[in-house]
Amino acid sequence: MSVKREFVGETSKKEAVYLFHISNKNDMEVTVLNYGINIQNVFVKDKNGKRRDVVLGFDNFEGYKDNKPTLGSTIGPSANRVENAKYTIDGVEYYLPANENGINNLHTDLDNGFHKLVWDSEEGDNLVRFTYKASDGEIGFPGNRTFTVEISLSDDNELSLHYHAESDADTLINITNHTYFNLGGSGNGDVLGHVLLLNSHYFTPVKDKASIPTGEIRKVSGTPLDFTSAKTIGQDINSDYEQMVFVSGYDHNFIVDGAVDENGKVNGKMHEFATVTNPVTGITMHASTTLPGFQLYTANFLKDLPGKDGYVYGQHDGLCLETQTYPNAINTPSFPSSVYGPNRPYDAVTVYKFS
Repeated sequence: MSVKREFVGETSKKEAVYLFHISNKNDMEVTVLNYGINIQNVFVKDKNGKRRDVVLGFDNFEGYKDNKPTLGSTIGPSANRVENAKYTIDGVEYYLPANENGINNLHTDLDNGFHKLVWDSEEGDNLVRFTYKASDGEIGFPGNRTFTVEISLSDDNELSLHYHAESDADTLINITNHTYFNLGGSGNGDVLGHVLLLNSHYFTPVKDKASIPTGEIRKVSGTPLDFTSAKTIGQDINSDYEQMVFVSGYDHNFIVDGAVDENGKVNGKMHEFATVTNPVTGITMHASTTLPGFQLYTANFLKDLPGKDGYVYGQHDGLCLETQTYPNAINTPSFPSSVYGPNRPYDAVTVYKFS
């Protein structure tokens, strides 16, 4: 195992930006920036031994300064959507930027969220530990908080993301990573031919195109969102099913089988929730998490985005499996709680294993 630090530039505030290269004995390599903990590359070998970069992104740090689709980004303190960009904890109302259609909040703050910050960093034998200290009231969140994210790579080709946070007051926390995977390799077309299996029999339907959950827990059975038997992503993506029409494909929160008990309590155990395979390259990815849900997003709104090696990314060129607490849980009492504080530190692990 090895970890190497490479200087790649500075922010407008003259903060040093580094790209960390984490490699294992199988010639797998992950690169990640201290700027936004953006995962820039994931190199794995295909069935013929060819090394492929299986995530979308940009050739250099400069591309991540804009990055509106948040390719590879670590998102927080609150990922996904918060209805009406506000929430209440202990009778106090807090406000977030109404950055989606002027109404709801998406991914905290598109200019000042986790994915646009320079994090403190420390290398280990097979990992990089990133740390950020947030002050009380910062971007609309209570509590003085310390966040740590460990990105590690094992000799079993496991890319692990370990999130931890502590706060001196109850606060909203829902962190995720927004990497767009393409197991054919970045710049090799769309993911519609990828075969997907999900260990998820339920999802949280949305009200309309704004993608705020209704609060219902609905079975996937009989809908295009049923991946409990493996099928290609493209098989049902254009179905005339209201939930699909709302978001032009897949962009829904699925519930991880076995993660939540009948009382809505999350057990925090590791569960495998997805298996994705590209039949052409033979690359398979197994995804596991301790979190209760994940957002399946098929890059429905990706369009004309210049990416790596001069390739222009378009619709469905990537697949996101964003582990999370359910969207808008802070305003939905029936969902597992996304409130953490002095008596409840935030701790979650997500693993993507390649073969």
